[in-house]
Amino acid sequence: MATQAHSSDTAIDEIAPRIYRISTPVQIPGAGGFSFNQYLIDDDAPLLFHTGLRKLFPVVSAAVARILPIDQLRYIGFSHFEADECGALNAFLAVAPRAEPLCGQVAAMVSVGDFADRPPRALKDDEMLSLGQHCVRWLDTPHLPHAWECGFLMETATATLLCGDLFTQGGAHTPALTESDILGPSEAFRRQMDYFSHTKHARAMLERLAALQPATLACMHGSAWRGDGGALLRALADSVEQDEDRT
Repeated sequence: MATQAHSSDTAIDEIAPRIYRISTPVQIPGAGGFSFNQYLIDDDAPLLFHTGLRKLFPVVSAAVARILPIDQLRYIGFSHFEADECGALNAFLAVAPRAEPLCGQVAAMVSVGDFADRPPRALKDDEMLSLGQHCVRWLDTPHLPHAWECGFLMETATATLLCGDLFTQGGAHTPALTESDILGPSEAFRRQMDYFSHTKHARAMLERLAALQPATLACMHGSAWRGDGGALLRALADSVEQDEDRT
């Protein structure tokens, strides 16, 4: 995968009050343009969600430093254990001496407790963590869309769901925040790449997320989205379920 990028290519946009999308476009041979997004919550205890690939650390860390001193980072979280989610974790820990890895209990047990240079803060399902004016809630979502340890963070003050690989959209240069359709493009991408695990519990987990009524969906790849997040998550459940019924 081609991951070389220049700091001038990395965009920073505020998608909700004091929640910043950091997005780096890349070109992947044979697949075209793609984006890797991180989300930084600027608060008393700043949280970075996703680190980006290890090779992207120079540009991502430079972007973080444009928002706040990087050594002030308190938590470095991610949805599941994968290179684009946490490849640069130890590089961030090296420059942020107070920072703790933040993940679910399964991730801590199977990967992060060994991989990370400092012990992780392992959140239980439904556990809340105050960052100051913002507060995040961890939600276990095993195998949604993939990985046993998968989970998401709901930021309750702004109703922002940090939803990882859900609603992944292709393209290197997508709008930072959109109210346009992302379900169509993301479902086309899902059907082409088949990166969902086909868990039998997708409907129940998506309904649980929908019931939180997120107003902003902070997607890891492509645009963040603003609108009726509950309705969009239920539409995703319908689409996934229809595809499963055809197989």
